[in-house]
Amino acid sequence: MEQINDYVRDNKERFINELIDLLKIPSVSADSAYTQDVINTADKVKEFLEKAGCDKVEICETPGYPIVYGEKIINPDLPTVLVYGHYDVQPADPIDLWDSPPFEPVIKETAIHPEGAIFARGACDDKGQMFMHVKALELMMQTNTLPCNVKFMIEGEEEVGSSSLSWFVPRNKEKLKNDVILISDTGMISNTQPSITTGLRGLSYVEVEVTGPNRDLHSGLYGGAVANPINVLTKMIASLHDENNRITIPGFYDKVEELSQEERDEMAKRPFSQEEYNKALDIDDVYGEAGYTTNERNSIRPTLDVNGIWGGYTGEGAKTVIPSKAYAKISMRLVPNQDWEEITTLFKNHFESIAPESVKVKVTPHHGGQGYVTPIDSMGYQAAAKAYTDTFGVAPIPVRSGGSIPIVALFEKELESKSILMGFGLDSDAIHSPNEHFGVFNYLKGIETIPLFYRYYAEMYK
Repeated sequence: MEQINDYVRDNKERFINELIDLLKIPSVSADSAYTQDVINTADKVKEFLEKAGCDKVEICETPGYPIVYGEKIINPDLPTVLVYGHYDVQPADPIDLWDSPPFEPVIKETAIHPEGAIFARGACDDKGQMFMHVKALELMMQTNTLPCNVKFMIEGEEEVGSSSLSWFVPRNKEKLKNDVILISDTGMISNTQPSITTGLRGLSYVEVEVTGPNRDLHSGLYGGAVANPINVLTKMIASLHDENNRITIPGFYDKVEELSQEERDEMAKRPFSQEEYNKALDIDDVYGEAGYTTNERNSIRPTLDVNGIWGGYTGEGAKTVIPSKAYAKISMRLVPNQDWEEITTLFKNHFESIAPESVKVKVTPHHGGQGYVTPIDSMGYQAAAKAYTDTFGVAPIPVRSGGSIPIVALFEKELESKSILMGFGLDSDAIHSPNEHFGVFNYLKGIETIPLFYRYYAEMYK
């Protein structure tokens, strides 16, 4: 432990500056204007992996953005850890809400991060957290403490659905063969109470289109006689929840796992203040499925939310029309055992069935993924728990996340490996939002903790 702390302390400024260099590259995978920047970031990651000590590093071409693969095999008889991360980032919009330019990283003190936080797009999601693993390898190589084999698979399309990863993994099972997968793309409870994410929700994302008349109509001449697609769409959406905020799609809950009261009691041990939660969001009360707490609603229960809705005239002033079309984007967060393709079909069939004959409805599926749960009695979880306990001085709490990382289920299906989600971000780090940041403490603490995972995992594997 002392050797780890000494190396991190002696190289702290370089670790920070190298991450800042990576954050300066605007690797926005969703916008083709940044194509070359995304490719340049892959090259930069390759360079850092080589410097960290990988024997073999390659840029693997895919139908989309490349995957950076690296490995350090010290003994084929030893266990192998596969590290997954992504080098692409979310778009920075809206730019005017950033306090500093999103791709000009700055370190500023905050109430939660008195030692400073790095403000930049991708600082926490996922460049900062991915880079902890690169630096952890460097540390183990330089201190001659790497106890097992390590492979890296760093992709460039996580923020747009990981379609190329889904193409790459089944075609490279032997290359990616491993004993456990290590991912840092999640968070923890606080800087004094670490946690390990043991569950993720799945996702089904669709877009709906409601069409009424064949053109926009004068609302005075046709109003009251012709269906208004916006009116119809809002009624249809409103009907998707009942008075207890349960989703009304037939069959939606058929495979939802009902946790025992014992499991729910364990979850309730997580430190949580409803008052502080409401205050942070500037809301007077929470809202959700009856019979469940806030933390249960956003982790172990499925949801259906409208992410965007539009149609008709939205410009300045007035324009009295009945629009021809209305649209909405809808996401459903799913719990383990709910198959996202099956749920998408259930949604499509139900939504089309509740439409009045006065309109036509089109449902377009976009993307999705399965939920995931990892057992806390697994070797990987136990190794991670010991590592966190050593560096934080307190045992981590297992938590289920409300978010989705669809590739985790893909890994288990194709590589037959469990994933351990060792996140070091905080809920307050504003990922996907203006002023995203990552605490210097969290970044360095990750570099300290990850080598201990390797040590304990290798010891348990024997």
